[in-house]
Amino acid sequence: MSTTIILADDHPLLLNGTKEFLETKWYNVIDTATDGNTAYNKIIELQPDIAILDFDMPKLNGLEVAQQIKRKKISTKVIILTLHKQESILQEIGQSIHGYVTKDSALQELEACLESVKNNSNYIGEKLKNSIHFNGDTDSNVKELSPTEIKILKYLDKNLNSTQIAEELFISKRTVEKHRSNIIKKLEIDTTNQNALFVWLKNHPNIFNT
Repeated sequence: MSTTIILADDHPLLLNGTKEFLETKWYNVIDTATDGNTAYNKIIELQPDIAILDFDMPKLNGLEVAQQIKRKKISTKVIILTLHKQESILQEIGQSIHGYVTKDSALQELEACLESVKNNSNYIGEKLKNSIHFNGDTDSNVKELSPTEIKILKYLDKNLNSTQIAEELFISKRTVEKHRSNIIKKLEIDTTNQNALFVWLKNHPNIFNT
């Protein structure tokens, strides 16, 4: 049974082009929308497997639609396909959205994103990774972390700040910050982006399940 998709974009040419591409790949595009409010209502009504949403749309943007879907506990997974490269979107990976691809990427990357999301894995586009200085080959470096650093990484993954982590581990905030610095070095994460460690965690949702 083919994956059902609702596609939303306020640019008719892009909307139709993406729809045609997906249909050649045997995806079932069951409906389309040109604004966020219409997209939201169609998702509620039809509950597709996946919704591919532009970020910048009239009435509701793609992220607002995704957050509403999450609040409604709708099982539809959301991919944001947009020209925008924004931290606010990145921070929703693994929360209200499951994939984030920019329109300046090849459509083949959208296909890779769909395959990943279908298999319950989050996906961040290659051009986005490059723009945030993300190093995708850091998995092997996790084993270099100490037990304390692993604990701190787990707390960071739960959105605790340094002060809260210090209280949990009965150590000083300064010690936590030192550990965070060591984690970033060991994982070879570029420090030019202050949210790079957060993005790394979002892009490795199953890192603590192994």
